[in-house]
Amino acid sequence: MSDPARTADRYWRQAFWLAVFTIAYNLAEGLVSIYFGIQDEALTLFGFGIDSFIEVMSGIGILAMVLRIRHGREGERPRFERAALRVTGTAFYLLAAALTASAAYNLFSAHRPETTLPGFIIAAVSIAIMWALVGAKRKAGHALRSQPILADANCTLACIYMSLVLLASSLLYQLTGFGFADSLGAFGLVYFSIHEGRESFAKAQGQECDCAADACGRSHEEERGR
Repeated sequence: MSDPARTADRYWRQAFWLAVFTIAYNLAEGLVSIYFGIQDEALTLFGFGIDSFIEVMSGIGILAMVLRIRHGREGERPRFERAALRVTGTAFYLLAAALTASAAYNLFSAHRPETTLPGFIIAAVSIAIMWALVGAKRKAGHALRSQPILADANCTLACIYMSLVLLASSLLYQLTGFGFADSLGAFGLVYFSIHEGRESFAKAQGQECDCAADACGRSHEEERGR
């Protein structure tokens, strides 16, 4: 096997295991977040946990995509991937609707979480891990000259943005006791859930780089400059 072929195979294995790790991490993150979200009555953390489970569904589609492209089957997405993206998009929209209703109720009822410390810790860990994943996925995508993998790396940034929302709302409540911080954080998750739902449906229609369009554009420029 030639050196270029060996190198490509190594990066395809890396892309595969990155997709597997993303699924496993989001599953664990979702379980922990929902547990503490319910226990502490923290809506933003609970919503973040549900989002993690939706990301598991998305990750399964990404894993299928990596396997498909690795075996030379680029082009139009097969039916399974398109169906997975549509299910993911629908789940994001349902999450946005549920969070909107719950956040509005909490605002009117002046509900406060018991504590948001677990949310702060989970968000900080998530930001560190997701940032490392973005870097690793971009490295593999550039090495393989694969725009779908680069697009997936840029889409992972949305997970970082959601983690930042959770981090900010948790820290604000923990430091100030500001009663509306948790509900405001939930509304922040609503925005990103709608964005992710829209992007899932766009990708189901073959628009690979709709997700984080500006970042995708930067990846194209970087790729042309290599």
